[in-house]
Amino acid sequence: MRISPLCRGAGSAVLLATALLLAGCGQAASTDTDTAASGVTTSSAPVTTSAAPTTGQGDEPAPTGTAAASGDPAGAEGLTVTSVRVGEHEEFQRVVFELAGTGTPGWLVEYVDAPSSQGSGAPVDVPGEAYLQVVLTGTSYPYETGAEELGRGPVATGTGPVEGIVYDATFEGQSVAWIGTTGQVPFQVSALSDPSRLVVDVAKVP
Repeated sequence: MRISPLCRGAGSAVLLATALLLAGCGQAASTDTDTAASGVTTSSAPVTTSAAPTTGQGDEPAPTGTAAASGDPAGAEGLTVTSVRVGEHEEFQRVVFELAGTGTPGWLVEYVDAPSSQGSGAPVDVPGEAYLQVVLTGTSYPYETGAEELGRGPVATGTGPVEGIVYDATFEGQSVAWIGTTGQVPFQVSALSDPSRLVVDVAKVP
C-alpha cells in the first residue's frame, strides 16, 4: 500500500512537533533547577574547627606573675560592687566583680599574709592556703549610688586554684575582697566597662 505524500508530510509534522515539545519540556525543567539553585551560595573553602573549651576562651594566655598589680580608675561614677562570679577557662579561673555605675574602678591586687577588715582591722576568715587581696578604688557607698551592694562575708566557693571569695564592703572610696587560693599562684588583672567590671584571672597550676 502506498502512503500519499500528504500523509507523509503530516506524519513528519507530528514528529517534528513532538520533538519540539519534548525539547521545550527539558529546557523548562533545567530552568526551574537553575532558579532554585540561584539563591544558594556554595564554597569549596575548608571548614575550620576549634579545640577551645566551651566554658571559656582557649586562646587567652594564662597569668604568669605573682607580683602586686595596680591600676587607676577611669571615668568612675557611682561605682558599687553588686555581685561576683567565678568562671572556668582552660588555663585559669576568672573572678569577675560586677559594679553598678559607669567607667572602670582602679585596683590594687596582691597576696597578703593575713586578711583583716579595712574598717576595724579584725581578722577575716578566708578559705585557702594563700590570700589574694583585691582592693577596688573609686567606688562609692550604696546610699550614694542607690545600688544594692554585695553583702559582706563569703560570696563564692569553688574547686581549683580559687577556693573561696570573701567580700568586706566599701569604706572611704574603696571596696575590698579576698580570693582564697591553693597557693601563691600567678594572676592578672583587668578592668572592663559597659557594664563596669574588674576581672582577676587566677592560673591553674598543676
